This record gives sequence, structure tokens and C-alpha cells, in this order.
Amino acid sequence: MKAIKGKFLAKGVHVPDQKSLAMDVPIEVMDAPDIVAIGVQQHIGRPAEPVVATGDQVYMGQLIAKETGYISANVYSSVSGVVMGVEKRPNVGGTTSDYIVIQNDHHYQEMKLDPLPDHESATIKARIREAGIVGMGGAGFPTEVKLSPKTPVDYLVINAAECEPYLTCDYRLMIEKTEEVLAGIRLLAKALGEVKIVMGIELNKPKAIALFEKYDDIQVVALKKAYPMGSEKHLIYSCTGRKVPVGKLPADAGCVVQNVATAYAVYEAVELGKPLYERVMTVSGKGCIHPKNLLVKTGTPYDAIRENCGVKDETVKYIAGGPMMGPAMASSNVYTTKTSSGFLMLLPEETTEDNPSPCINCGACAEVCPMNLLPMQIDFYTQAGKYDLAAQYGGVRNCISCGSCAYVCPAKRALTQSIALCKKKLAENKGGAK
Repeated sequence: MKAIKGKFLAKGVHVPDQKSLAMDVPIEVMDAPDIVAIGVQQHIGRPAEPVVATGDQVYMGQLIAKETGYISANVYSSVSGVVMGVEKRPNVGGTTSDYIVIQNDHHYQEMKLDPLPDHESATIKARIREAGIVGMGGAGFPTEVKLSPKTPVDYLVINAAECEPYLTCDYRLMIEKTEEVLAGIRLLAKALGEVKIVMGIELNKPKAIALFEKYDDIQVVALKKAYPMGSEKHLIYSCTGRKVPVGKLPADAGCVVQNVATAYAVYEAVELGKPLYERVMTVSGKGCIHPKNLLVKTGTPYDAIRENCGVKDETVKYIAGGPMMGPAMASSNVYTTKTSSGFLMLLPEETTEDNPSPCINCGACAEVCPMNLLPMQIDFYTQAGKYDLAAQYGGVRNCISCGSCAYVCPAKRALTQSIALCKKKLAENKGGAK
């Protein structure tokens, strides 16, 4: 079905995409290191509960931590070997989390999920939940929950925009694993019922557009190259013309959004009996000697990835994910998860180390905000400790944390960090914290 043009995204920013560094590099399988540390919370919601103990022999694809509620997800071993323990280790957010640490025996003895009796909607959704699949575009929301909306939906929107600069892992999946991604998309559609499939792909990926517009059951939407085109609400509008009301979910507009990598994981779980324990991630940046798209086991240290790809001495910043939404890392002594889409090594010319200065009230942040918020007000009230006023006057609860405001701020204000802090404090206060 010939691609159609997506609807215009009025706001946002135009960021140099830097995708040429890794775009033409085929996916390479990375050997797992001698020790992996697999987090029990690689998803939004409650952490999984370990079901293995120190000294246990485990296999690749074996359940090692079980979901603990509706918004939770199973966790599987990415290697075979012996459990060394469950312990606190650093994470990309700069705090610590619980990890199951496994000594890799490098035999990769594998366990698979039982074959499915049928491919009915309920069976597919149960398999997706069993396999521990979460949204792999960054948020990590349990996929089966998104496939069980409380309101009727008639659109499955596939997010193939990959609008974050540098990242090319979804693009490589689309052109190297086209049939598998397609199969996963169709399984997601079957799980939802009678839905129309639309697939949003940015215009800087013409090869991917050409590959998927061959299929009659998928309407490819060619999207303007803009950021944050991959945001759920903006993707839905660009692909369908529908608007998600403030404070509502995509399902309230009759849509469910799923990422390309998630679709591929669904294919593997349903057709191959393989739970989610590895993913493709982009390693890039001008500080990276050999930019790559790597298939990486969950729990792999970023240190090992850095050694695999090489890093230049002039590198000044590491980022987990893309540069707009991914956090800067205090060190690479942390571990990959199901949502690890990228690892960037940036030179001084690619980032800024300037100290922030006072806000000059230029309004640039408000002009580009795709949610029509007032980021300067959020920052002002957050710095004053008045989080409720940041919500009232800045609209922080509707922020999608895209980072567009910080990108354009001439004063180099840490707007993204202020917004994250404000959301955290509001959540704590809602829970009764003082």
C-alpha cells in the first residue's frame, strides 16, 4: 500500500540526526561477558520477585524473577551459568537497584517457552505477558497491558519514527528482519482484534518506507523529520489525525501504539518460544571508534560495550539511550535492560559543558514545547520547592519529557532535570510522603 504523507507537527525542534554514523552498519551479535547483572525492574510498575538463589544453575531463557502484579513483567536469564547472588548495583539513573548476578558459563544452554496451542487473541496476549515483553521504545510499559485497553480501539499505530538522533537500531531491524517485524506487527493486531494498522516512518528512512509499503494490510505514513515525532500523542495525530485528550491515554482516541523492536520481540515469543532477554541497541557518537548496532544480552555492562566498540580519549559524556531523552551517565559501570536502545559516546563538539545562567524570559522553551506547556514556569517553581504551582502554572503533569525545551534554552537551564524532579516530588506527595 503506497505510503501517504503524515499530518504536520507544528512544534518540536529540528535536531541534526547524526544517524549516518551507524545507519549502514549491520546488526552484530555481541558475546556476553563473564558476569551479567540482570535488573529485577526493567519496566514501569512493580519490580519482579527473584525466584532463584545463590548457587542455582540457570539456563538462557529461564525465568529468574516473576512479575508481582498487573503492572509488572517477568525477567529471564540472558545466559546459562550460576547465580552469584541478588545484590544492589548502580543503574543508569545514578541510584542503585536490585540485580540478579550470574556467572556466565558461555555454554548458552537454552530453555524455551512451551509451544502455543493456537494463535487466538487471548493466547497471544498471555504469551506476551509470560515472555516479559515491555515497550522497547524507552518507556518499558508491559505490552500485554497496553493490548488490553478498557475502551474499544480501531487503530494499531506502529512507531517506526526513531526520531532520536544517533539511534538506528529500529531501522536496522526493519531492513534486516523485515518479515519477522511484519509477523510481529500482525500478531499485535490479532491480539487487539479488528484494527487498521498504520506505521509511521520518518522520511530519512526511505529504504524502510519502500520495504513496508509493499504490504496491503499496512498503511505506511511518511513522517516529516522532526523531533519528537515518535511521541505517542504526536505520532497518533500525524498518522491518524486523531488527538489524544489531555490527561487521557491513546486508547481513549481509539489507538494503541507499539514500537518496532517490541513487534520483533512478540514474533520471537510467539513463533520461536523465546522470552525477552536480549535486544538490538545502537552504540554511536563521534567519541565511539567503531559505531555499531549490537544485539546485546540484558545485564551486559556498558563497560563491556565500550570495550567492544572503542572510545576516543577526547570523549566527555556517555548517554544511555538517545541524546534528547537519555540520561547522562556518571560512569559506564552500569548494566543494560530491556529498554536500552542506545549507548552514546560524545565529544565536546556534540554536547555542552556550560554552566546554566539565570532564565532570560525569552520564551523559546514555550515556543517549541510540543505539549504547549510553560517549561520556564515549571523550572522556576521547582527551584523554589513549590511543586504544586509548577503543575498549576507550568503543566508539568502533561510533560512528555522530550527535552525540546532544554535543547533550545540559550541560558542552558537544566529544564529536563527540573521537570523530572518536579514529577518525582509530586508523585511522592501523592503517596503521602512529606
